[in-house]
Amino acid sequence: MKRHKSSDRQPSSSAAPSRGRRIALIYDATAAYDVKVMMGVAEYIHKTTKWNVYIEESALRDQHLPSLRTWKGHGIIANFDHPGVARQVMRSGLPAVAFGSGYGWYSTSSDIPYFYTNNANISQAAAQHLIDKGLQHFAFCGYPANPINGWCLERQQAFYAELSKRGFACHVFPAKQAAEQTWATVLSALSTWLLNLPKPIGIFAANDIRGRHLLECCRESDLRVPDQISVLGVDNDELLCGLSSPLLSSIEQGAVRLGYEAAKLLDTMMGGLHRTEGNRFVIDAVGVVARTSTDILAIDDEAVAKALRYIASHGAQEIAAQLPPEYMAGDRALYVSTLQQSKAMFTADGVMPAGGPANVLRVMRLAERGVTGKPIDLSRTYTTEFAQAAR
Repeated sequence: MKRHKSSDRQPSSSAAPSRGRRIALIYDATAAYDVKVMMGVAEYIHKTTKWNVYIEESALRDQHLPSLRTWKGHGIIANFDHPGVARQVMRSGLPAVAFGSGYGWYSTSSDIPYFYTNNANISQAAAQHLIDKGLQHFAFCGYPANPINGWCLERQQAFYAELSKRGFACHVFPAKQAAEQTWATVLSALSTWLLNLPKPIGIFAANDIRGRHLLECCRESDLRVPDQISVLGVDNDELLCGLSSPLLSSIEQGAVRLGYEAAKLLDTMMGGLHRTEGNRFVIDAVGVVARTSTDILAIDDEAVAKALRYIASHGAQEIAAQLPPEYMAGDRALYVSTLQQSKAMFTADGVMPAGGPANVLRVMRLAERGVTGKPIDLSRTYTTEFAQAAR
């Protein structure tokens, strides 16, 4: 956890006893990020203390603090991504800890501590994961800008910068507010963009919701995931990722830890220490939770095509002459003879002969328990597209 700005602590004369403290949790029950923050708060409560918790399970815009005259609360943990919530909490005068996207309505001059996740760290993890898959083409897909989603632009810029540092370009979806009024317009805009991208490509989606949008568009446009398009989201919303087809890979933000640390800090503040200066606490991502949508190992098809053409156009003696002597295992004649006999299995264009894939499947069904008796559709598992494109 990284801390921005130092703070002084001094005792408060109105410290509340640990047991029986009344706490309000103000968060968006419809957002995976907020729910995971609350999971961290719950973990702290169960491990260390007993609080009476006030919760409203609704969207953030509909949240309200309980009446301070009758509730007599001791502390608040709240998402500050909505101006109404931020105003209510700041006016309450109670010890409070805020969290959010790093934007929204948190004032840096406030004495309320603020927690948010490290978007640069998230984007670096995304770039590393997709690069490790051997991909050469990359893209980012986000949302139109608004007052509280600066995190989206921050992730885009950090992803772009990380790729540039490693010598890669990055395509960016041109998200426009007017074009995203209905799912039909979103689908049309995304599909057109996807169809025009180079392939295979790895796409970093701003969050899991956007990642699922991309998977739906790929299915509608007959684009194969992950063979042609690999998709990686953020939030690791287990329900959303599990409902996606194929299963969506995602980055775990560290929201649970954020919630735990926020609750721990609030407990300290209610115990008699309060901050005279605002602090911003940045929580790093946990890492990538890999699923089917990025389950690919891409290779340079053009390089493979060149190697196949070289094998087809050169004799075994010529090929052996280019190899280190240790490859011969001490018997050059045997190596050349074996290579000559094996050349027939390498086609010059990298494409199996007619009937080849079916023959391989028949052999595998006889030899591999995991394949025996399983329905396998070769039209969905075998393609010559990349070999044809590399000619």
